[in-house]
Amino acid sequence: MHNPHSYQTLETLSEGLYKEKGSKFIGYAVPCRSEDEAKLHLIEWKKMHHQARHLCYAYRFGVGNYITRANDDGEPNNSAGAPILGQIQSFELTNVLIGVIRYFGGTKLGVGGLIHAYRAAAKEAIEAGNIIQKELEETVLISFNYPQLPSIMSLIKTTNAKVILQDFQLDCNLEICIPLAESEKLKVLLYEIENTEIHSKGIY
Repeated sequence: MHNPHSYQTLETLSEGLYKEKGSKFIGYAVPCRSEDEAKLHLIEWKKMHHQARHLCYAYRFGVGNYITRANDDGEPNNSAGAPILGQIQSFELTNVLIGVIRYFGGTKLGVGGLIHAYRAAAKEAIEAGNIIQKELEETVLISFNYPQLPSIMSLIKTTNAKVILQDFQLDCNLEICIPLAESEKLKVLLYEIENTEIHSKGIY
């Protein structure tokens, strides 16, 4: 990618379908930023398809130093998760989870047939969705005393930061999401305000 502060991902959940010799492969592709978030989607899909034989999946998170995983869920080794992950890589996506549900149709497909089917269902799900370019953002927690509130709020308003969470009492906490291209400059200015602590909660 040309811009180190952006990445390609999916806009929303999308679905694909592939059929082969009576077996049905339902693909789900969804934007997703962490393993914990992925687990929630997988639990939901398992509930929706509790009679299905397999739920195989793959994900890729991060930019540059990717976190990846591919799971065959009982299918022969590398016949399901790997071809799903291959599609994520082929479309140059990240912060994405793809799961493929298989309903067995009574005829074995062989390893080659499974690889083709899982790859096709993943591809269908991706192509049914909308691929978008997203700016990398850093989530930052700012802790400060109440008198610092006006200075901090006026500083934040000069940026493209979005306020995610605010708790203003004697001790104040403010969680913001800021484009990575602006975050370092903002953090330097915040550090100059007395009695202010800053904690990065991650870059997504």
